[in-house]
Amino acid sequence: MDGTSCRHTITRGIFAEALPFEAEVSHAGHEQDEPATAPPFHTEDSMRSRSRVSSPSGFLPSDPNPIAFFILPFLLILPGCGGNGTDIDDSLWDDLNRHKRIPADVVKGTPENDQHPPVLHSQEFEPPVPVPGISTAGAEDSPFIPADRDELYFFFVSDVRLDPSLQIRDPVNGIWRSRLEGGVWQEPELVLLQKRGELALNGCPFVAGNEMYFCTFRAGSASAQWFRAERSGGGWANWTRVQFPSALEVGELHFHGDTLYFGSTRPGGLGGKDIWRVVRSGTQWTGLENVEAVNSAENEDQPYISPDGQELWFTRRHQGTPGVFRSRRGVGSWQEPELIVSRFAGEPTLDRHGNLYFVHHYYRNGVMIEADIYLARRK
Repeated sequence: MDGTSCRHTITRGIFAEALPFEAEVSHAGHEQDEPATAPPFHTEDSMRSRSRVSSPSGFLPSDPNPIAFFILPFLLILPGCGGNGTDIDDSLWDDLNRHKRIPADVVKGTPENDQHPPVLHSQEFEPPVPVPGISTAGAEDSPFIPADRDELYFFFVSDVRLDPSLQIRDPVNGIWRSRLEGGVWQEPELVLLQKRGELALNGCPFVAGNEMYFCTFRAGSASAQWFRAERSGGGWANWTRVQFPSALEVGELHFHGDTLYFGSTRPGGLGGKDIWRVVRSGTQWTGLENVEAVNSAENEDQPYISPDGQELWFTRRHQGTPGVFRSRRGVGSWQEPELIVSRFAGEPTLDRHGNLYFVHHYYRNGVMIEADIYLARRK
């Protein structure tokens, strides 16, 4: 980071990387995806990304322990660009109701007005639909369901059109949690991961047992960081920074026992972002391995391991836009991945019944207008 322009720290995530793209469009009576050219999405001097945030080539080189940051939208002006937290409107903390923060003129994306709806490629699931009780005219992204709890965590932003230097100052933009009761997801609650008045933008949650990993931009830091929090009563506390070995270049992650799966552009991959694994042994990390069976010249990222350890789900570009893929574990190795859902679909997670949840971004005329969590029930 040279300090000459705050906007040179703005970066793009896997959804943004799909543009310029050969977008998949549907036509009545057609089951196959058909490509169509979309307009350029950004220029080097004017990053106008309206998808999730990451750094050039996936990492921010100014941080000695860089991570890929994939929480939603578009531009992000980091602390040090006038965002030191001293100009936050403290009254925003008095009413943390996400519905009240959504402007009245925001267009709600629906299956009926979606120009690029998700395409299901598997006979195992019912057609995907937005999750009732979760979807709003704001943007819901980065879903995650813990293996041992009926909880749905996700990232929320109230208005994707706002300059992120304003979004980061509103505490409702961050991680939320809904609980499943009687088969229905309840009204979500904000997961507080900073003190009142502090400047932070938290996302990409992973929860196992009584610990949460999340990535965050914090006041006084030049880049995104991994943090860990502990479950405390009905909330989360004791959040502290996680120091992964810098050589790992850990992006979005998933722990299965002591094995860490993560996306990374670290050297030695097959092209773009790859999925890697490494084993935690106390304070040491051993057995670093590229999961070659699921990687390709495309970007593979956002890994999710099923609770039984037999399925590896991830995001990969398909015909120019993100899609959800799955690999099954064979004898001694992962098998050839299969496409499950395509067209602006990503970040898969499963509930205890094997139902598939993923994020879908609504694009209109080449611009992302919002995002919803979708559900494809297992038949």
